[in-house]
Amino acid sequence: MPDAYYVSVDDLAPGVYVHLDMRWVEHNFSLNSFKIKNANQIAQIKALGLKRIRVDPARSSFVPERYTEPAAVEDESESHPEPARHIVQERQEFVEQQRAALDACERSLAEAAGTLRDINANIHARPEKAREDATELVRLMVQTILRDRDVAIHLMNDRAGGEELYFHALNVSVLAMILAKELGMPTEDIEQLGLGCLFHDVGKTAIPDRVLRVPNQTRAEINLVQQHCAYGLGIGTKLGLTRQALEVIMQHHECHDGTGYPKHLIGDEISPLARVAAIVNTYDNHCNPKNLSQALTPYEALSHMYAHERHRFDLNYLSTFVRCMGVYPPGTLVRLSDDSIGLVVAANFGMPLRPRILIFDPSVPKHEATVLDLQKEPELSVKASLRPGEIGVDVYEYLSPRAHVTYFFETPKQPPSR
Repeated sequence: MPDAYYVSVDDLAPGVYVHLDMRWVEHNFSLNSFKIKNANQIAQIKALGLKRIRVDPARSSFVPERYTEPAAVEDESESHPEPARHIVQERQEFVEQQRAALDACERSLAEAAGTLRDINANIHARPEKAREDATELVRLMVQTILRDRDVAIHLMNDRAGGEELYFHALNVSVLAMILAKELGMPTEDIEQLGLGCLFHDVGKTAIPDRVLRVPNQTRAEINLVQQHCAYGLGIGTKLGLTRQALEVIMQHHECHDGTGYPKHLIGDEISPLARVAAIVNTYDNHCNPKNLSQALTPYEALSHMYAHERHRFDLNYLSTFVRCMGVYPPGTLVRLSDDSIGLVVAANFGMPLRPRILIFDPSVPKHEATVLDLQKEPELSVKASLRPGEIGVDVYEYLSPRAHVTYFFETPKQPPSR
C-alpha cells in the first residue's frame, strides 16, 4: 500500500480498508488486510490495543479526515497487548494442521510414485509381480478414499510426483477413483478402475518417444499414437488384468457421441469405468499437455470441458466431476471478493464454490502464508479466476503456481479407538 497512512482507531468506520501491522496468528480476522464492514469489526480492532492503524485510501469507500503521519521507523515497534492466548493457539494449530496435511499428502504421493516406478520396471520382466504391486497400491488408495465421507483433493508441489509418466497415471487414477466413489460405484469396481487407470497409457511404451513428443504430428504419427490403446490391451492381458481393467485401457479415448477411438463406441457401448477414465484423462491432458505453453488452468480446463466438450462425455459423470473438483479446482489462481489474490490448494468436497486458498500477503513470510478455508469464511467468496500472466511477478513468486498440476488426497484424521 504505497499511499497508505495511519489514522487513529477512534476514527475508523465501515468502508475503511485497513492493514494490521501484526502477525496473522495474533488476531482473529481472516486476513491482515481488509475493508471494515461493521461496528463489530471496529470493536475487535480496538480490542487489539492499537492506538493507530494503517489505511489504504485507494481501496477505501470512506476515508477518515483526521489522521496522524507515520512515526519514525524506530517508533513503529509500539507495544501491543498480548493477544488472547486462545486466538494465537487456534491460529497456530490451524496453520500446523494445514502444513501437516500437505506434508502427509506429499509423502504419500512420493511413495505411490516410487511404487509405480518399480511396477513399470517390472511390467515385461516380472509381470505377475507388477500386477500384484499395482493391485496392492490401488487397494490401499481405495481403502483411504472410502474410509471417510469427505475427501479433500490437494494440489501438490511440482517436485512431489516425479516423472511425467508417473504423475499422469497417478493423477488419472486418484481422480477417477474419487469420482467413482461419488457416483456410488461398488468397491470392487473402484479398485478395477484405479488399476486400469494406472496402466491406461502403458501401450505408449511401445511407441517411439520421438513420435509421442513431436509437436505437429503427421496423420501417420497420429494413427500410430492411437494404437497405444491396442498395445496397452496386449500388455494388460499379459499382466493378467481383469476384463474391467482392460476395458479402461482399451476405451479411455472413446467418446459418448462416437467421435472417439479406437472403435468409435457410442454411449452405453462404453463401459462405465472407461467413461469415468475418459473424463479424468481429458481433464489432466488439458492441464498438463505435452507443450506446457498450451496448458489450460484447472478452472479453464473444467469450464472448457463443460461448455464445449460435454457431448463427448456422460453428462451425469461430468457434472459429478465438477462437484468433486469444485468450480475452482486446486491449482487455480483466483481473486476474492475483497480483491485478495490466492491460489486454490484444496477442494472442499461437496462445496464447489468454497475451496481452500493460499493467500498472497507480502506482510506474511511465504513459508507462513495464510491458507483460508472459504467453507469457514462466509463473508468471502471467489470473484474471478486468473491466469498467471494477470498477476505481478511478486505475487507469482509468492504463490508459485505449478507448472504441472498434480493431485493427491487427504482424509480427516480418525478419532482414536476406544
